[in-house]
Amino acid sequence: MPGRPITDQQQRYYMSLRQKHPQKAAAAMAGFSTSTGYRTEKDPRSPSERRRERRHGGGRPDPLAELWDKEIVPLLESTPGLKPISILGELEQRHPGLDLTPARRTLERRIRLWKAEHGPEREVIFRQNHPPGRQGMSDFFDARDLKVTISGNPTLHLIYHFALVYSGWEHAEVVLGGESFTALACGLQNALWQLGGVPHEHRTDSLSAAFANLEQDAQEDLRTRYAALCADYQMEPTRNNRGIAHENGSIESRHGHLKDRLDQALQLRGSRDFAAIEDWRTFLAQVVGRHNARRRDALRIEAEHLRPLPSRRSCDYDEATVLVTSSGGFVLRKVFYTVPSRLIGHSLRARIFDDRIDLYLAGQPIETLPRGRAPDRGRGGHDHVVNYRHVIHSLRTKPHALANLVYRNKLFPRSEYRRCWDALEGALPKAAACRIMVGLLWLAHDQACEAELAATLTGILDGQGLPDLKDLQERFQRPGKEPADVVVDIPQPDTYDDLLTAREMAA
Repeated sequence: MPGRPITDQQQRYYMSLRQKHPQKAAAAMAGFSTSTGYRTEKDPRSPSERRRERRHGGGRPDPLAELWDKEIVPLLESTPGLKPISILGELEQRHPGLDLTPARRTLERRIRLWKAEHGPEREVIFRQNHPPGRQGMSDFFDARDLKVTISGNPTLHLIYHFALVYSGWEHAEVVLGGESFTALACGLQNALWQLGGVPHEHRTDSLSAAFANLEQDAQEDLRTRYAALCADYQMEPTRNNRGIAHENGSIESRHGHLKDRLDQALQLRGSRDFAAIEDWRTFLAQVVGRHNARRRDALRIEAEHLRPLPSRRSCDYDEATVLVTSSGGFVLRKVFYTVPSRLIGHSLRARIFDDRIDLYLAGQPIETLPRGRAPDRGRGGHDHVVNYRHVIHSLRTKPHALANLVYRNKLFPRSEYRRCWDALEGALPKAAACRIMVGLLWLAHDQACEAELAATLTGILDGQGLPDLKDLQERFQRPGKEPADVVVDIPQPDTYDDLLTAREMAA
């Protein structure tokens, strides 16, 4: 056939045919062209012998002949990890006038063959059988490749991913912080309670990211907590060796499949932007749910081998004690949180989850706050989680404090209020701008009209106007909000004598 060299067997067959047939017929019967038959008769050597002579390019001298035994092989023997391109560069440095670039593929092929015959032993991967109910795996992966945005803003986050190795049943959820024990404990327990059972073994990576930047005592504490978590669920905790990804290959390969399913679903959706983080969480759960529906038969088999759940969930949060200062809040992990001002001076117990902080006073729950995170993982200063309702009562009495408030930009509950402040600040004296803006925030709080007022402010600003505080107060004043005039009739003192007389007569 054209483009394929003939074999020694073809040549022998052709020569035997030539004893009875003409050249053209014998060549056709042997499976090659007449010109090949002519060359074969002219050069009686076998094709394999001719190929050995043409090995270096049509009779050109071997460019590596003088270097292979003297320099290349010693380099490979002393440093087996060297790549061909590195050896090529080293040879060109040793021999400045020698251009070995055309021989790169030849060098790569020879090194590969040399290593197969003389190289060191290589690691062998032992494929494993995974019986049903035996193993579940957890890991995190970076979701930046999905290019998901929340209200138009890029959101850095991870996705926690759990899978049963036998059936392929999966659970995935958004993690706003980095890898941590809290994120692992929360995600794992959510997965197990949704599954309705517990595998015999839970496998993770080395958890090095979760322990990053922690002192030795803190690392030991987290290891102890992780072991206790697995003990609560009667799971054997196992880890793959650091840097050896194939030991966690079952979950690593599923990462790629899940990313692909999410990417395809986002393309079908037509947009990667979500109005809120909860919408993205719901979308993720739906994609995973459709995958699990296709695994129901395998899951039915595996469910018979799962252990039962414990009576209640284990601890999946960190704890800290915080003091509410005169600033109306507290600082926790380089984030300032506001709380109701009546808590100033109190010490609160904080339970720190991945997405929220629950606050307790004297053992009683009093407040739940969304969790914030310091910029650049704590290296970029402090962040602020502010609820304007916590501070508006005091700010109303000191409106000028708004101008230089440290967390002013986080005070505004919606972007419309921030836009309004920018307009007021640019058009009015600072004192007047502060007074009007604080008045608007108080109106939104007092009349419970935050969304309606925001829409009205947008209309005013779009018309190149400024808000009139008095007019807006009249517009949003709800009926029955003013205290009713109650008329109290004070009885005459002698009426009490009549009551006493009536009681005596009844007795």
